[in-house]
Amino acid sequence: MSSDNEQYRMLIQLLLPAEIFDYFDLIKIEVIGNEIHAYLDEENNLPGGFEKEKLSSKGFHSTLTIQDFPIRDKPMFLHVRRRRWLIESTGEVVSRDWDTVAKGTRLTKDFATFLKGILG
Repeated sequence: MSSDNEQYRMLIQLLLPAEIFDYFDLIKIEVIGNEIHAYLDEENNLPGGFEKEKLSSKGFHSTLTIQDFPIRDKPMFLHVRRRRWLIESTGEVVSRDWDTVAKGTRLTKDFATFLKGILG
């Protein structure tokens, strides 16, 4: 990776929720009108708790769109594709437990907490 690309990646990591980069690859960023859209795919690493099982990757769940903190007055939307795996012995489909989204919302936990503090 070139030095310029590394600098851009570092800047993006400062703008997006830190836990995103533990499990997701940034695919692309688009500015559409006055909105910023970041597209993220979950890395192909098996979820914990299934070490004794034979798992095979079965692609992605439907894209989940989550709103995060605005950047320079532009709304920020994260388009997240989570992986799913098949437990071959049982036919059960499993995914990694990912709890960055505030319950009952489509907002990151940090952004929801921020809005709750402002709006009460």
